[in-house]
Amino acid sequence: QVQLVESGGGLVQPGGSLRLSCAASGSFFTIYTMGWYRQAPGKQRELVADITRGGSTNYADSVKGRFTISRDNAKNTVYLQMDLLKPEDTAVYYCKGAVLLSVSSLLGDYWGQGTQVTVSS
Repeated sequence: QVQLVESGGGLVQPGGSLRLSCAASGSFFTIYTMGWYRQAPGKQRELVADITRGGSTNYADSVKGRFTISRDNAKNTVYLQMDLLKPEDTAVYYCKGAVLLSVSSLLGDYWGQGTQVTVSS
């Protein structure tokens, strides 16, 4: 069983910062791409940023220059540093990992339970 657990969400004023963390635990061989997604009320879930095991990153246009994704492969953890936050960044943030359970298994997507980020004055 693989679990991804997010932490670090909360309430912050516009222009402020938050750092999200997502740690994977359980029995698996390795994790390839890890990413952060978000879903605002009444909207579809969207990609915020993702990062390959080798460190290549990809960002949504709406967060480029404000958010930074990083990972620690030894800790199976991905981070999202969010700066210059705006009210439109308010959403539930989810992490996802592309997990290989064993060398002979298929790659599968695993999701965290989500953490609320609210940007408001």
